[in-house]
Amino acid sequence: MVFRITFLGTGGGRHTAMYQTRSTGGMLVEHGDGKHLHIDPGPGAVTQMKKIHYDLTLTDSLIVSHAHPDHYSDAETVIEGITRGGWEKRGHLYGSPSVINGEGKLGPCISKYHQGVIKNITVIRPGDVLDIDGLKTEVSKTTHSDPTNVGFRFDTGNGIVSYVSDTGYSDEIAHLYEGSRVLILPVTTPDDVRIPYHLCAKDAIPFINIVRPELAVFIHLGILMIRRDPNKQALEAEKNTGIRTIAARDLDILDVGKNISIAAAETYDDEWIPDSSP
Repeated sequence: MVFRITFLGTGGGRHTAMYQTRSTGGMLVEHGDGKHLHIDPGPGAVTQMKKIHYDLTLTDSLIVSHAHPDHYSDAETVIEGITRGGWEKRGHLYGSPSVINGEGKLGPCISKYHQGVIKNITVIRPGDVLDIDGLKTEVSKTTHSDPTNVGFRFDTGNGIVSYVSDTGYSDEIAHLYEGSRVLILPVTTPDDVRIPYHLCAKDAIPFINIVRPELAVFIHLGILMIRRDPNKQALEAEKNTGIRTIAARDLDILDVGKNISIAAAETYDDEWIPDSSP
């Protein structure tokens, strides 16, 4: 079974998104027999896909975890790709209540037009178990300023890969991800610099100690985190947990099979036009 994540963007938070110090393009997942899932396509997603010559019409499904623009701003363009420019009703959109319907002052994040052209829409909540094109996916709660935000556990066939999504720290949240082989943690700030509803590097240590994965991966890196060197922050977590911990870079590829590997994607700088274009 193939399970491969391309980190289209490892930045997060409003300032990283504003300045694109790191891309905030979310993750592209290839799984099963050539299926493709895009998770949280924020600013930079479409540009990053061009750099790796990824044809957006190959995408089958899309997840948006919550209604903050660093997680959804390119989602409608992804839907354009899924539906071949709106001409073919296909694909599946999964989103939290704020993303699909709106919640308080948040959302909805997907226009009525784009909700109308995609074939299926599912509003997701903690406790849901999804079949995303054959990929079993469990939906978990978070503690975030968007109260409908959710995280995910993906059953890859070679172990659980978890994406926690934005959350404040609690032992309760960490225990939801026990049994994960790979733990993808949004670690927005360095050291013990805490901002509400997000993890700092010091919070990552007890989180990793509870979950005990084979590999922990830091993403959603804020400006201050980037300035203080995410690699050093990840190394400090590794020293304190004994668990291999890395800070992902934009366009790193994580492969999860019998072994776990991570390497930089091949990139291109050209005026690429995919064969599927009209």
